[in-house]
Amino acid sequence: MKEILPGVFHWKTFHKGIQAYVHSCYINATDPPLLIDPRVPKQGIEWFASHGAPRHAYLTNRHHYRHSGRFAARYGAEVWCHKDGLHEFTQGEKVRGFNHGKELPGGILALKVAALCPEETAFFVPLHGGILSLGDAIVRERGRLSLVPDAYMGDDPDGVKRGLRTIFSKHLHERTFDHLLFAHGAPWIGGARAGLETFLAALERQGY
Repeated sequence: MKEILPGVFHWKTFHKGIQAYVHSCYINATDPPLLIDPRVPKQGIEWFASHGAPRHAYLTNRHHYRHSGRFAARYGAEVWCHKDGLHEFTQGEKVRGFNHGKELPGGILALKVAALCPEETAFFVPLHGGILSLGDAIVRERGRLSLVPDAYMGDDPDGVKRGLRTIFSKHLHERTFDHLLFAHGAPWIGGARAGLETFLAALERQGY
């Protein structure tokens, strides 16, 4: 657990289901405190009791429910996913739906990504010059941005790549931010906007 910006915490845990480390964040600089793509950190779920009980857990897509149920049980956190992903939750999970473009509790704006899957969402956090939290659409490995392998992009990987470049170019034009958070990869604190712009320009040069 590391405080990467005032009131913004990041950690990673090993996900046995996919045999890889995944990343989560907790923000208590918002009112109320919230989680994004949460798993319980090594400090344990009780750690949050002394830092501000999380009242909401936001999922960047339906596959990132992770340990949300534990936070719902312990703190009464409401779990949110875009409405197009709600069909995933058939085991009694209580998940609220939202629409892209809506402001969620804590002042978080749910931005449309969708190209990878209909419910894919990026969360804009209006703190510290702007924070953009990403799910599976763009990942960060060894400090470099990349897309998920073509095998995870369905029947038209090229179309998905073009869609992702287009939608993130739109967000670059419409939003001011300096930091990126990832469900898969270490945070990029400071200068992330320029890094994303460079990455998208490279995709365009490749014909996407």
